[in-house]
Amino acid sequence: MFTTLLTVLENGIYIITINRPDKLNALSKNVFTDLNIALDEINSNAEIKSVIITGAGPKAFVAGADISEFNALSKDQSMSLAKRGQDTFARIENSSKPIVAAVNGFALGGGCELAMSCHFRVASENAKFGQPEVNLGLIPGYGGTQRLVQLIGKGKAMELLMSAHLIDAAEAKQLGLINYVTTAETLLEHTKKILDIINSKAPLAVAGCIKAANAVFDETKEGYAVEIEQFGNAFATEDMKEGTTAFLEKRKAVFTGK
Repeated sequence: MFTTLLTVLENGIYIITINRPDKLNALSKNVFTDLNIALDEINSNAEIKSVIITGAGPKAFVAGADISEFNALSKDQSMSLAKRGQDTFARIENSSKPIVAAVNGFALGGGCELAMSCHFRVASENAKFGQPEVNLGLIPGYGGTQRLVQLIGKGKAMELLMSAHLIDAAEAKQLGLINYVTTAETLLEHTKKILDIINSKAPLAVAGCIKAANAVFDETKEGYAVEIEQFGNAFATEDMKEGTTAFLEKRKAVFTGK
């Protein structure tokens, strides 16, 4: 199905591996095409409860965009390129199913932007993060200027954007860019354990949490109103009845996503 991705479904967790290790998994046009096909699969396949995105090989999650494809682009073409990247990453950010980045090495430029579009991030201790686009006379184009400010605050984001300075996993955790630091060997297992817990919860309620939390940063929406709406939607589900009944009966709930 894919030319640039490896995928496997394990216990409800769909693992997407960007598979261009010879190019440090750089984001090419084909990678974006494959990511959108994978997102279609995530949306349509009820067996997929959550997703991990990672990179092939020990060196990189995604080391950036494929700069070789930038040559001879016009201004309008470059803006279309950025729009496609933003649209793809917005699909990840707004997925109703949890999508987590397992960052195994360099997450630079477009790679950092991809990681930031995921709902949260787990990184191995050898991970490096940064937006080095100014070294190329560019700026981030796939949402990096926006999400970096949202995640770590304007002051530090401004410094990293303008200096092209890279940060390691320890500093990324301190800044709130990532949730956990693991060894390279335990990265995927640690991420799977978190998703196993999330997958045991009511999927419609999890989707409501994603939608309401994302509304904090959407200027077209009033976040508290979205929360009220999602709270009401959850109340109307069979999972809510099961969850509250199980609590009162002091047993574990069995959710069905209905």
